[in-house]
Amino acid sequence: MAPRAKSLDRQKGGLMKAAGTYVESNRSLCPEGMRLIFTASQEGVRGALGDLRAYFRAIELCEDACGTVEIVLAEALNNVAEHAYAMSGHGEIELQITLDADSLRANIIDKGAPLPGLDLPRGDPPCLSPDGELPEGGFGWFMIRRLTSALNYRRADGRNHLHIEVGLSG
Repeated sequence: MAPRAKSLDRQKGGLMKAAGTYVESNRSLCPEGMRLIFTASQEGVRGALGDLRAYFRAIELCEDACGTVEIVLAEALNNVAEHAYAMSGHGEIELQITLDADSLRANIIDKGAPLPGLDLPRGDPPCLSPDGELPEGGFGWFMIRRLTSALNYRRADGRNHLHIEVGLSG
C-alpha cells in the first residue's frame, strides 16, 4: 500500500499504472479531489479502493469517514464490475471524487449494461431465513442507501452515471 501512496504523491497531475489500475490524480489542480480509471474486474476494483484509501490517508480524512466511504464505493464498484460488465474483466470504470468540509461526492461512470428499468434498486433490507441465518447477498443497495445523503443514476450517451454523496460531518 505504501508504494502506491508514494507514487500517487509523486505523480501529481500525471497518469500512472499501479497493480493493473490506471490512476490519474488531479490533486495538484484541486486538493479536494481525484480521478481513477480502472479495469472493471475484482482486481481493478480492489486496486482502486487501495489507491482511494492511500489518498484518504494523504489528505488525513478521519477513519470513520474512510470506512463509510469505502463500504459504499466497494459495493457500488463491485456491482458495476459484476452486473454492468458481467465480471468479464473487459471495460473500464471511471471514479471521480470531490471533497469539501461536509461531504464527499463520487461519480461512477461506465459503458456497461444499464440498470434494469434505468432505475436504482430500492434497497429493501434482505429477508432473514426462519432460522435467523443471514442471506448470502442482498445487503449492497440497502447499505448504500442507508450510508449516503444523495444517490442518483442516469444513462446518457451509452454510459451509466451514478452520483453518490456521503456526509462527512457527525
